[in-house]
Amino acid sequence: MDLKEIQNLIKFVAKSGASEVKLEMEDIKITIKTGSEEGATIVQQIPMGAAPMMQAAAPVVAAPAVESAVPVATAASEDSKYITVKSPIIGTMYRKPSPDKPMFVEVGQTIAEGDVLCIIEAMKLFNEIESEVSGTIVKILVDDSSPVEFDQPLFLVDPS
Repeated sequence: MDLKEIQNLIKFVAKSGASEVKLEMEDIKITIKTGSEEGATIVQQIPMGAAPMMQAAAPVVAAPAVESAVPVATAASEDSKYITVKSPIIGTMYRKPSPDKPMFVEVGQTIAEGDVLCIIEAMKLFNEIESEVSGTIVKILVDDSSPVEFDQPLFLVDPS
């Protein structure tokens, strides 16, 4: 089962309203749970025949190991003149490179194409999320150190 199939399965489960789906195949076992207190989707991919200790420590997030491009779509609400920067992966969003460093971007800051907006951690891999547009940050939609879903809006950018 490849990454696209796992992502499509996650989307299907989220839309169906099911709280938990388990899928076992010859070489993998996947469990998708939704509806938790944080509203997060949990995906576990466990190699069959692995030791029980390994199973507890082997969650797989449906995301590429290195992701730097950000999907961009226009907002459909009153902010229709703004561009919405969305999360390309599931993980934890950090607005600064380390606890003692300043934030990557703030509201009102002008950004250029390729500027780092945030970092999303997935399975101890820190993926820099870069802007695909130039403009001004209008709104930051997610707090620092918060879990994010695939395709969740993160920032609103005014391209003018």
